[in-house]
Amino acid sequence: MTLQTPRFAMLADLAKETTSEGRRELLRKVTEAFDPAMAGNDLAQFDDVLATVAADYSKQVRSQIARLIASSLSPFSHTAQRFAMDDIEVARPILEHSEALTDDTLLQVVGQKSQDHMMAVTRRRRISEAVSHALVERGNDAVVTSLLGNEKAEIGSEAYGLVAKRAETSPALQAPLVRRAGVPMELLNGLYMKVEADLRREIIGKFESVPPEELEAAFQRSRAKVSQHYKQPDDFDAAKRRVDEMQRKGALIPPALVTLMREGPAGRTAFKIAFARLTDVEYDVIERAVEGQDLDTMALLCRGSQFDRALYVSLAVALDHSDRAMDGAQEFGKLYESVPVQAAQRAIRFWKIRAAA
Repeated sequence: MTLQTPRFAMLADLAKETTSEGRRELLRKVTEAFDPAMAGNDLAQFDDVLATVAADYSKQVRSQIARLIASSLSPFSHTAQRFAMDDIEVARPILEHSEALTDDTLLQVVGQKSQDHMMAVTRRRRISEAVSHALVERGNDAVVTSLLGNEKAEIGSEAYGLVAKRAETSPALQAPLVRRAGVPMELLNGLYMKVEADLRREIIGKFESVPPEELEAAFQRSRAKVSQHYKQPDDFDAAKRRVDEMQRKGALIPPALVTLMREGPAGRTAFKIAFARLTDVEYDVIERAVEGQDLDTMALLCRGSQFDRALYVSLAVALDHSDRAMDGAQEFGKLYESVPVQAAQRAIRFWKIRAAA
């Protein structure tokens, strides 16, 4: 390519200059050459020349030019794409701010470059669903957390599902996911039993405030999901026959749960089956709550199924093996009362849907 103006010649001269003072002076002149009004053929030629010679610049010079390009209103597309694949010190301002980058370039960065490069991408003013999905697939927890914190990022339902799955075993992702607006409610419901008490309260708060049409859409999406089934205990069939007989005789009522719980190991499977049937949720939900001594979920189930306070307290005292169990009746009662009835009913409706499916 012929360098047609002194401005273009300076770009080549900058690569040839060996003294620090000379580079600083040339860089100053190159900076002045970034004319906001430059457009059309002049801009295209300047961009092409800069992209060609930039590889010969030192990292320090490339970093300084990258900052100029990132803040420029002119689309230095060729140079921006080259710098986006550079060392992170050069790439960061381009990845975070340049409007000249296409999705194809961003996907190439995510697919080939470092976690630091991906972190820079998460800070962009606009991020498409395709780029967000790639970041979720390849990014570490810090990258995904940063993405979730970017309110402008477009995140699709499939990517949210991947994050929710990871969040089950990665506490670092739980709060950012729960607190992000627009996360599908069925995913938050599925995460409920995996998170700590403060995040459970936030999930319940979302169930209270979500518009009915959004909630109904979430219910419809939840119908298609396949639940995880736990291995049935050896006495499952016998316990199920016992509960079937109780139901036939009209004895399958909420107070019967206390009797079954007090039988200890001999009645434990029958207790779980009876609890699942009385709350109309899948057995897996009860399995996780009982074996995990998850009193929050137990309170939600009892509150949403309109079991009375005393019944829940009795179950909680029998289930809790900590030192507080015998003296914690008042605490358990407060836990039960802290669960809003409507929110509890909305939450367990997902478990009811999956049980029906």
